[in-house]
Amino acid sequence: MPVRTNLTVLKPRQKPPERGDIFVMQLPNGAYLFGRVVFANVPQERAPIPGAHLIYIYDRQSQTPQPLPSQLRPGRLLIAPIWTNALAWTKGYFQTIRNQPIGDFDLLREHCFFMIPLGSAASGKFVDETGKEVGRRSDPCGEWALASYRWIDDHVSDALGISRAPEE
Repeated sequence: MPVRTNLTVLKPRQKPPERGDIFVMQLPNGAYLFGRVVFANVPQERAPIPGAHLIYIYDRQSQTPQPLPSQLRPGRLLIAPIWTNALAWTKGYFQTIRNQPIGDFDLLREHCFFMIPLGSAASGKFVDETGKEVGRRSDPCGEWALASYRWIDDHVSDALGISRAPEE
């Protein structure tokens, strides 16, 4: 049985995402949201799981799937950066529209993720995009974990005030 989401299936893609890919997702109202792959296919020692992709999702909606450069700035994030896999692309929820090299101005000054060590009773720590402890929280702060496309759909819906898609 298919997983229900608020996102529209666009065009499935078998090619894995690459650093600099700009992608769209379509909301129930027909508007598009934009995202960007900031790190792709990251090795296990520098990501929550091997082959993870770090993405940004931006806050501006558009009636066309062509973003303006000002819409793709780190100050315009809708939700904190997310580690995910390629399923949102292979199932068609994310559609890559182009690739554009990433400059320093395209990235947050620092990344922050909350990590709970596996098999530990510790309360957790804050780490950067490589898993290195940073000692303090900086916002936006994501989770050092892999997020599914359904998790992304739920959190995008929450941020936009859209009711979450019902669970099967």
